[in-house]
Amino acid sequence: MFTDARSKKIVFVAHCLLNQNSISDGTATWPGSAKHVVALLLESEVGIVQLPCPELNCLGLDRGNPDGSKSPLLQENSRIRAAMNQEAARAKLTALVAPLVFQVSEYRNFGFQIKGIIGINRSPSCGVETTSRNNREVEGRGVFMEALRRALEENGLPLNMVGIKDSEPERSLLTIRGLLAPRD
Repeated sequence: MFTDARSKKIVFVAHCLLNQNSISDGTATWPGSAKHVVALLLESEVGIVQLPCPELNCLGLDRGNPDGSKSPLLQENSRIRAAMNQEAARAKLTALVAPLVFQVSEYRNFGFQIKGIIGINRSPSCGVETTSRNNREVEGRGVFMEALRRALEENGLPLNMVGIKDSEPERSLLTIRGLLAPRD
């Protein structure tokens, strides 16, 4: 089964890397997609699975603050993180994570190599190594990446996760190349 031209290699990427229109007001670095990231993924011949945007799904496009772009970035990110920790948003996060666990399980069951997950550091939701909390960028995961990591591990499906900042293109590309590198 699956003996056609497909690479059988998959990477999951934060929604905003492919769609900058989804992120909070005042934070887009690119008009549409993070071109350097997309170019590398296409060149690597890896299947690209776009994660859902947890903030858009839980809080809406304005994240509950139509004047969010007027706030300092870390202050607004911390407010978003607090909103994402509310009960209603947490329930939506759980609903967003379940189909991803199914997809990972399906790909693994059929012998696909899942290279990992690419998140966005500093994000209150999709940060991997850093997130925003208490008006600062701090070590730790965003609420969505933590929920996803936990659900994957609970189902025996741990994945490598890396975080990048699309405002740091060279460093981001090095990080992604490391994730995509062949493993023994």
